[in-house]
Amino acid sequence: MNTSPLLGLHHVTAIGGPPARNVDFYTRLLGLRLVKQTVNFDDPGTWHLYYGDESGRPGTVVTFFPCPLAMRGSRGLGQVTTTALRVPTGALGEWRDRLRAAGVPVEEPAPRFGEERLRVLDPDGLELELVPSAATGVHGVTLASVRPEATRVLLVELLGFAPAAVDGDRERFLLGAGDAAARVDVLAGSVLGHGRIAAGSVHHVAWRVADDAAQEAWRERLLERGLHVSPVMDRQYFRSIYFREPGGILFEIATDPPGFLRDEPLATLGSELKLPPWLEPHRERIAAALPPLGLGGSVEGAA
Repeated sequence: MNTSPLLGLHHVTAIGGPPARNVDFYTRLLGLRLVKQTVNFDDPGTWHLYYGDESGRPGTVVTFFPCPLAMRGSRGLGQVTTTALRVPTGALGEWRDRLRAAGVPVEEPAPRFGEERLRVLDPDGLELELVPSAATGVHGVTLASVRPEATRVLLVELLGFAPAAVDGDRERFLLGAGDAAARVDVLAGSVLGHGRIAAGSVHHVAWRVADDAAQEAWRERLLERGLHVSPVMDRQYFRSIYFREPGGILFEIATDPPGFLRDEPLATLGSELKLPPWLEPHRERIAAALPPLGLGGSVEGAA
């Protein structure tokens, strides 16, 4: 079956700890906009918070399921171990100073693939890298695959990534072109143990398609390859299918439309709780059970 190329990264979703701390770190300190307050549709007692650029364009978005009592996860095989975010070219020193002034530990590792970077842990231990770029949004992800060669084959032969370079124990793959290309690094021969998905870990990474027809074509193609693929799920702001790649990492293919502006104007985007129609009759009960977001206060030290 003919399929349209994947367009790049759509979003990265992680699990967090206390919601107010999560909001404070990603909005006040990292400067992202909270573009949607909603809930985990499969567990309405848990927030699902979306952060991104001013309008939450696909490719700029990181999302969290924050839970005050979540256990701490661990980075390891079968996970996205690092999420890289873009910061303006020439601004890395300012970001280093800003984060350190807020009490957040910052490391300055040697350049990788010729890119300078800062390594930061969020308050729940989620590993982030800040990378200078002329583009905005999510720069890329690092995969610690249980079967790196099988992951490589899937990325190149099925999903349309192009091998780009090798640096030490990792190989880089690109989806798209120029500064805005999505970058995926696959670790080879990792000495990591198996990771545990909990607070401070990435739950899944999502790739973009233009519309429902493209998504359905991808679903058929993935099924033809023998992968177990979910039915299409309506996430209100995009539609999703999910599958686990051979190295154990959960992938999603998400549509660009309808977007976050479908139920809120740009000026007040992300300012109030939004629920899907099937949960709307339970709004009062759901809202009362959700922990407060706080939208302010100091960032607790990263761990």
